Amino acid sequence: MVVSYSVKILLIEDNLPYARLLEEFIMQEDHSQEFTLVHVKRLGEALQELTQRNYNVILLDLTLPDSEGLLSLPPLIGQAPSIPIVVLTNTNDEQLAIEAVRQGAQDYLIKRQVNPDMLVRSLRYAIERKQLLESLRTVNETLQIRVEERTAELVKANEVSQFKSEFVSMLSHDIRNPLNIILLATGLLQNYDEKLTKEKKLNHLQMIRSAIKNMAQLLDEVSFIGEADSAKLGCELLSLDLEAFCHQLVEEVRLMADEKDMTLVFASFGQLGEALWDKSLLRHILSNLLTNAIKYSLSGGIVRFEIIGQEKTVIFRIQDWGIGIPQKDQKRLFQPFQRAENVGRIPGTGMGLAIAKKCVEAHGGEILVNSQVGVGTTFTVTLPLIRI
Repeated sequence: MVVSYSVKILLIEDNLPYARLLEEFIMQEDHSQEFTLVHVKRLGEALQELTQRNYNVILLDLTLPDSEGLLSLPPLIGQAPSIPIVVLTNTNDEQLAIEAVRQGAQDYLIKRQVNPDMLVRSLRYAIERKQLLESLRTVNETLQIRVEERTAELVKANEVSQFKSEFVSMLSHDIRNPLNIILLATGLLQNYDEKLTKEKKLNHLQMIRSAIKNMAQLLDEVSFIGEADSAKLGCELLSLDLEAFCHQLVEEVRLMADEKDMTLVFASFGQLGEALWDKSLLRHILSNLLTNAIKYSLSGGIVRFEIIGQEKTVIFRIQDWGIGIPQKDQKRLFQPFQRAENVGRIPGTGMGLAIAKKCVEAHGGEILVNSQVGVGTTFTVTLPLIRI
């Protein structure tokens, strides 16, 4: 019999007379509009029923033809974890019923002691308790997520703070070197002006000029990294003949290569033509990679620069046969002020690759490095191709 209801009960009981008695208790006049009871005789039938309909509470006999005792609980809880369970037990099974509550049931009833009021009270209690537990579980999960998020924020803040300290320390160190050169050179010019030859004076002035240039470059690079980290680094796309632009960059670094008696090889493949590029970002990327390839190559070596036009992307590949990069240094190579341990006295700020990576990301691309000490290094940059 099905009537209007607010609470739907699934009764799992193989004893038909007792099941009818419980139904009579439920269907008494005081409760007939509040509850509806559906009766099944086996655990398997109950599991099938739970897949087809929604229930508010389960009444479970702990002795069934296809399941015995506590073995009935895990399948029910697994099938319907949010539905409260009230177990039914005989007088001599009370300890078993208590253990069932410990394992997830909300309440238990001893069959011989059940009356209508006790049954209804137990069902209401089970539903309320389960709802409270579910609410607490949701709150706990929310709190756990917030704690994890806050912990992650604190860890990140600590990492940022540590990075800032290291950043300031390294910046101070790199600025101090050119400042010391300036102080030394100006001191010599001031104290020994009359004793210095014209050639010496010019040499000291050149040292001062070079040191100031290095400081200005370092400050520009730091400012650039700051803009990138604060999301102020934009990508302004304009029409550009990519092949001609790259050829020009090669010519700009050729003098640097000639000083080391090196050979620059430039090649382009695929269909390139006019497309939209950010000229400034592209110059930062390719100039840094080209100058690094020359800087870390041996005299008389070769640097190969290739651009490969594809349907939706362009690949820039810069390869050298220089000193290479140790494997352990490659992961941190794109962080500011990071340089490989084998660079020796080769000058550099450790900012070039960090800037290149920021520019690549601003252009929506990817940069990869493949290197082996004593063999050489290949940087591969992949950028989206936006045709006009």
